[in-house]
Formats: sequence, C-alpha cells, structure tokens
Amino acid sequence: MTLDTTPDDDELALRRPAAAEESSRASRQWWDRNADEYQEEHGEFLGDDRFTWCPEGLDEAAAQLLGPTAELAGRRVLEIGAGAAQCSRWLAARGALPVALDISLRQLQHSRRIDEQRGTAPVPVVQADGEQLPFADGAFDLACSAYGAVPFSADTARLMREVHRVLKPGGRWVFSVTHPIRWAFPDEPGPEGLTATSSYFDRTPYVEQDANGRATYVEHHRTVGDRVRELVAAGFTLLDLVEPEWPNRLTEAWGPWSPLRGRHLPGTAIFVARRG
Repeated sequence: MTLDTTPDDDELALRRPAAAEESSRASRQWWDRNADEYQEEHGEFLGDDRFTWCPEGLDEAAAQLLGPTAELAGRRVLEIGAGAAQCSRWLAARGALPVALDISLRQLQHSRRIDEQRGTAPVPVVQADGEQLPFADGAFDLACSAYGAVPFSADTARLMREVHRVLKPGGRWVFSVTHPIRWAFPDEPGPEGLTATSSYFDRTPYVEQDANGRATYVEHHRTVGDRVRELVAAGFTLLDLVEPEWPNRLTEAWGPWSPLRGRHLPGTAIFVARRG
C-alpha cells in the first residue's frame, strides 16, 4: 500500500513531470530502502496472510471482488505490486495458484522471510515492473493489486494493456488506489486535510527529489474518468467501482487516512474490471 512519506532533510517535495524510466527507478530504490520500516510499521495490520484492499480494512474474504472465494481453488492469480505477498498467501491458502510480482527485491525478501518463519511452502515471487510483465499471453485467470504498482506507474495505460494481455478472456482485474479526489486535498489526517488546496484535474506527478534533482519517490495521479478510459481502451469492461467507507472499529490513523477524513471523504477507490 502507498505509504505517506516524509522527505529527508536534503530532499525536496514538489509537483513536476516524471517519465516512466525515472518513476520506475525511484520506486524500486525507494521500496528497497524503506521495505524494512514499512513492514515493521504496518505488518501487524497487513498480517502474514491477510488480503485487505485498503487502510479502511475491506478484506477480500468479505468483499469477494475477485469472485466467490469457493471458486478460487486452482485459479492462477497474478498479484502486482505484492510487497511481502500477504494477499497471495491468503489466496494460496484457499487453493489458488498465485504469483506475487513486485519491483522491489527487498519487499520480496520479506515475503520469503514470512514463509520461512511460518514453515510454509514459499509463495512464487517475481521481481519485475508492472508495465513490462514477464509472462505469456493468457497466463492467468485473475489479476489483483492492493495499492501496488498502479499509483507509481507513469504509463498506466500500458500497465492496463499488459494486464489485459496476460489474462485469459473473462478474467477479472481488480486494483485499489488512493481515491483520486484525495489529490485535491493535503495529505493530512486532521482538519487541515479537509480543505481542497489543489486542482483535482492537475495530473502533474508528486515527486520527492534529492539535491541533484534526481527523483527518489514518485506517485502519479489520474482522475476517475482517466482510470475508466484506460481500462476500456485496454479492452476491459468496468464491473464496479467500490469506495469503502471508514469503519467505526478503526480508531487509528494510517498516514493521511484517519477516522476524521474517512467520515467526510473517500480514501480508496477499487476498480473491478473484466477482460473482454
């Protein structure tokens, strides 16, 4: 999942263009540097084998956005931006055949660590960029991504085409991202995060860069309409757009996600699509 970041003292946060190569390099290096801290901070919430779509805590076990849980057995599933493969581990426990892909080697090493600590069969993992999937056409029945890859991709139209290519006809592609409306508001969990300060229609990427102007972290914004058009252009049919509400049981903030903001603004958008 996307982590609210704080630039180092020698870094500058700004909005500027960032092409695919620069974005990919920044994401790989940032997650390799910060994977340990991320897993330590959020590991309890994510669990070792929990499939949760978002900070609001919507689990696949309840939502069944990939289809009925009882029908997962034997299905080949690609998890894109898998981190430590918690979602893939949940899928494997239900008889699915997942492959966990991430751009960060360190994140995938955490996946192996979890498997070794649990004494369970390792989840198959692949280090690769979501815009260049190293799989054959029609290799998977389902594809999913819980806050992985999509927000960090400079060319999500290409990413959608790649997912379409590796899915079988009729296969579902479900992914969650920070709700696009949040880009108009400051990344603050308190009252200051409830006042729009930017244009929702400004697609300029958020970039953290070092003193030499080299990007160290990049996220890309698309409007809801942009996401729908990318899916349709790639050959998908949009089945649902889920906007989870903040549950009363969650009383702590996760970066800019908080009970206060969750009562007023959607924090997550989950796109459910089917390959034509």
